[in-house]
Amino acid sequence: MSSTPLLPTFSIILETENLANADMAGLHRALQSLASQDLPPTVANEVLLLETGDAPQAYLAQLADAYPWLTFCAVPKELSYYEVKMWAAKKATGEVIVYCDSDCCYERSWLRRMVTSFTADEQIRVVAGETAIRGAGIYRTAMALTYIFPQYSGGQRMEPAAGYFLNNVAFRRQFLLDHPIPTELPLYRGNCVIHAYTLLQQGECIWCQPQARASHAPPNGLSHFYWRFLLIGHDYYWQQRLLGKLSQRLRGQDHQGWRGKFRIFGQRLRQMVRHDPRHIFFLPLALPIILVSVLLILIGYQLTTLKPHYLLKAYERILGKPELKHSNSDRALPAWRDRAADRQG
Repeated sequence: MSSTPLLPTFSIILETENLANADMAGLHRALQSLASQDLPPTVANEVLLLETGDAPQAYLAQLADAYPWLTFCAVPKELSYYEVKMWAAKKATGEVIVYCDSDCCYERSWLRRMVTSFTADEQIRVVAGETAIRGAGIYRTAMALTYIFPQYSGGQRMEPAAGYFLNNVAFRRQFLLDHPIPTELPLYRGNCVIHAYTLLQQGECIWCQPQARASHAPPNGLSHFYWRFLLIGHDYYWQQRLLGKLSQRLRGQDHQGWRGKFRIFGQRLRQMVRHDPRHIFFLPLALPIILVSVLLILIGYQLTTLKPHYLLKAYERILGKPELKHSNSDRALPAWRDRAADRQG
């Protein structure tokens, strides 16, 4: 009779920064989905809820009563989004760190599938789940096609992947501390792309667990929609630039250009319809939103080509946040690129 593999100890990290663009009910839904896991969060060493000042204290007090397994951590205000993620990794005590976000809901088996994936082989260091826009409708169908998250693949087994999303990924803690996510980059939310690319070029494997599924909220409201797609264009400009430099230094394969970005539309559409046939009905009605989304990405890209730091600085001013270190200069990029190359060598 075979024995069940012993689970590694693990910590769950949940941030609240995305609440600046989301409704408070989203955090409650995320916590409800965690509370409903068939591997309960009480088994974790800790569930760290990172307080970034975006959620009212009275609301957090209610959450503490409703979810006593939460550990609240006040995050230093000067830290950027990815610095917060790495700061939390140092605070956690589990062998495995599981990242989730306040604007996602997680299927009941999500946590178990993420954690048990590490029992298959000690050499498994990174496991990514799959995240997709939830629901169908005119707006949600448009976002399922044009927003950053692909559709569920429908896979049944773990396979190597090209990247991960930080709202649905787990790392062996020491591996992440030894191979940290770069923080001083002139990106809004694209650092994971650079991190994943570098790990792959160093010979590491990112494993996708397709049955560890999360659903993500679409951009919340007109302002969030407008800025989020402009910043996708901003991030894509910088990702092209950084990946181009990494390709030269790390002797990697060429990354996808605009042609590759548009080619995935067809694949994504097929997956959308397979997962939820209602998208067929809503797609014609969603075309204007799709076109505006793509146009905003192109505008963001062109603006960033002319003024590389303009959009991110403007968005930070609107949010009332201090300008971050990576917003002013990319002088730190060569040093970080050299460190990545040294690890490969």
